[in-house]
Amino acid sequence: MDSRKDEPQTEFIYCCGAATELLTFGSGRLLPEHKVLFLIIPGELNSERDDVFGLNGQIEHKLAFLRKRVPRETGLVLVGHSIGCYIILEMMKRDPELKVLKAVMLFPTIERMAQTPQGKVMTPVLCQMRYLAYLPVFLLSLLPGRLRAFLIQLAFSGLLVNYFPFAANSMYLGGQEMKKVVERDNLTIKKNLDKLIFYYGATDHWCPVSFFHDIKQDFPHGDFRLCERGFRHAFVLDAGQEVASMVVEWLRGSLRT
Repeated sequence: MDSRKDEPQTEFIYCCGAATELLTFGSGRLLPEHKVLFLIIPGELNSERDDVFGLNGQIEHKLAFLRKRVPRETGLVLVGHSIGCYIILEMMKRDPELKVLKAVMLFPTIERMAQTPQGKVMTPVLCQMRYLAYLPVFLLSLLPGRLRAFLIQLAFSGLLVNYFPFAANSMYLGGQEMKKVVERDNLTIKKNLDKLIFYYGATDHWCPVSFFHDIKQDFPHGDFRLCERGFRHAFVLDAGQEVASMVVEWLRGSLRT
């Protein structure tokens, strides 16, 4: 057996004009005989169709990837985190013919983002003060690569060397999230309720527990779960394996056919 199939493979593709890092497990090429694809959409994402770094551009980017790389008849299991859950709902709304078998929404930021405790803090930063951050980014971009890397490493002990060039894009996307993620898309949720699993945090400052109770009241027959294991919104930092195992257990029964 080829043990490499058990290891993640990384490749870079161009999609919607943006260089896209693609992490795959198993066969690197999708064929018609592959019946199910698991697509994971993270919360921190790096167009209008021409604006691939904006929120609408990120949605179209994912749809374009599926159109170009995935056979139309392939069943899809979508797993989203944070703003990735909003993107999944938009994908299902814009392309209702997608063969979505199940969509798991982890710590979903799908409504009233600017009104949440964290949103109230971050909205001024992302929507107004972010422009102040562009000046040092711009000035550093004028320097030779080695000097730029040295200065960043000197200031941040090397932690942000690889991520610094994407800071402006991330802040731009975050600002759009605060402005555009307002009303919950109840129509899309209603149409796809049997396919959706929502998992809310018990202490999530991006998505208060009141949001969990609200959506559960509006959709009493939906699958809404409240965390009882102390996972935080940014679970990828310390509990990624635990959350992944939990999601796998949820999906086992759903995908048995």
